[in-house]
Amino acid sequence: MNTNIGITEANRQAVANQLAKLLADEFVLYTKTRNAHWNVEGPDFHSMHLFFESQYNQLDEIMDSVAERIRTLGHYAPATLKSFLSLTHLTEYSERDNDSLGFIKELLGDHESIIEFIRGNIEPFANTYKDAGTSDYITGLLEEHEKMAWMLRAHYKK
Repeated sequence: MNTNIGITEANRQAVANQLAKLLADEFVLYTKTRNAHWNVEGPDFHSMHLFFESQYNQLDEIMDSVAERIRTLGHYAPATLKSFLSLTHLTEYSERDNDSLGFIKELLGDHESIIEFIRGNIEPFANTYKDAGTSDYITGLLEEHEKMAWMLRAHYKK
C-alpha cells in the first residue's frame, strides 16, 4: 500500500535517508553510553553508573521513535550494526580513561555532533522537503539532546 501523506516519494526518501543517519548516530551514542555505564570507575562510580543508565534509557526511547518516524514515512529503518557503522557521523570508540570525566567528555562531544546534525536538518525538512511533521519532530529531539548535553556539561563545573 502506498504512503499518501502529502509528501512526494522523493522527498520522503530524502528525509528517511537523513533520519537513517540520525538513527545510526543515536545507536552508536546509546552503545557508548552503555559502555560508560558498565565500565565507569572511580570514587563516583555509583552515582555515575546510575546517571549513565538514565541517559541510555533516554537514548533507547529516542532510537525507537526515530525508527518509527522512518516507518511513518513509508521506509524501512536500518537495523544492523554494519549499517549503523556505515551511516553514523560518530566514531565508535576513542581512547580515554574509564573515569567519569573521560566518558563524559566523549559522550558530550557526540551529543553536540548530533545537535549540529539535527539543527542542520530542521529547515530543509520543512522547506525543501515539505515535511513540517518531521521538522517539528526533530526539533523536539534537538531539545532532548541539548538537555542531555547540559547534564553532561554540568559535571565539569567546580
